[in-house]
Amino acid sequence: MLSLQFPLLQIINTLSSKPKLLSPNLHNAHLSSRINPHETTSKLPLRATAQDVAVNRTVAGAGSSAEEAVLPDGLRRELMPKHVAVIMDGNRRWAKVRGLPVRAGYEAGLRSLRGLVELCCKWGIRVLTVFAFSCDNWSRPKVEIDFLMSLFEKGVEEDLESFVREEIRISVIGDFSKLPKTLQELISDAEETTKNNSQLQLIVAVSYSGKYDIVQACQSIALKVKNSLIEPKDIDESLIEQELETNCTEFPYPDLLIRTSGELRVSNFLLWQLSYTELFFLQSLWPDFGEAEFLEALCSFQQRQRRYGGHGL
Repeated sequence: MLSLQFPLLQIINTLSSKPKLLSPNLHNAHLSSRINPHETTSKLPLRATAQDVAVNRTVAGAGSSAEEAVLPDGLRRELMPKHVAVIMDGNRRWAKVRGLPVRAGYEAGLRSLRGLVELCCKWGIRVLTVFAFSCDNWSRPKVEIDFLMSLFEKGVEEDLESFVREEIRISVIGDFSKLPKTLQELISDAEETTKNNSQLQLIVAVSYSGKYDIVQACQSIALKVKNSLIEPKDIDESLIEQELETNCTEFPYPDLLIRTSGELRVSNFLLWQLSYTELFFLQSLWPDFGEAEFLEALCSFQQRQRRYGGHGL
């Protein structure tokens, strides 16, 4: 997965042409999140979209304030996903085909991420998880890794105030042991400072892999057994889920996974959590991902029947 920092909140107009979708059969592929009977509806800001698109205004749901949520025409509030995950693929290829340095691809991808976060806030997505840097990416050239780490660090420093102002909670998951010490400290500070924010939770997976997540959960459980805190017979799915790194969120199971660049795989991302997630694949490279592509993915998601292993209607 291709790395990106996550300074956000300046709306970037990345509206592009309608994406070239893969076969309908691939759009119907699904892996999905568990249903949480305690799901709640977020408070949403009254904002217009960057383009003057037609909108439906719907009241945010029972038990919430009387604020209205603004949605593009064609989306239904009751069918919006709570948690969207994204594999942001294609930054380097985007730069290469344009004869630009690799760093230009990451910078262009950052603009797409900023726009996506803005849209998630506007449209009521509760959790956005992005695959920023995988465990396997450590094998890339050192100069590229150093640039990405410095970009990430600079973003945290510059945009923490904006995260607080926009009520965005930042969570970072992955193996921190390989990250620069200064970056580790900045991440801890950002997580602590934004922990009570509730508009959107942005989870950034850095030095992360799905296999790593499951292994570290097993290690934690094994230690508890060793210390006689639990018995082996107590180990079940629920216990494992409590030890996964996505225990930082109320909605740990993505409803929708979006992957750009035409690749048809999940690439070691959230392997446990994607058990029932709906998959959506795009040919577009990540820097070309904008409002039109996100709307297409959401409309596709809302047209699907999620059965969670049961019978359809």
